[in-house]
Amino acid sequence: VQLVESGGGLVQAGGSLRLSCAASGSTFTISNMGWYRQAPGKQRELVADITSGTNIINYADSVKGRFTISRDNAKNTIYLQMNSLKPEDTAVYYCNAVRLRYGLEIQRDDYWGQGTQVTVSS
Repeated sequence: VQLVESGGGLVQAGGSLRLSCAASGSTFTISNMGWYRQAPGKQRELVADITSGTNIINYADSVKGRFTISRDNAKNTIYLQMNSLKPEDTAVYYCNAVRLRYGLEIQRDDYWGQGTQVTVSS
């Protein structure tokens, strides 16, 4: 599975950005996709994710009501619409895809995009 992100940039506080992540390769094996972010000096954290098929969505508390994750199955692409951006949203945003392999145990494989910088100025 290969992931290619786009859409980051510099925006003023209160502004909006839309990130895109296109998946290719063995996309039929993906169980869910999502967005993570990592700010300087901090750990990578989940922003939002969405399951394949059932479209169950999960958001970090810090972005609820401001960010929206969506997917276009025909294009194997997910999006992250980010509104009312705050300086604390500044980070590198990474697209993530998860493949679960079912055997004696369930094994998880994570795939990552190259990351896209989002900078929110105050």
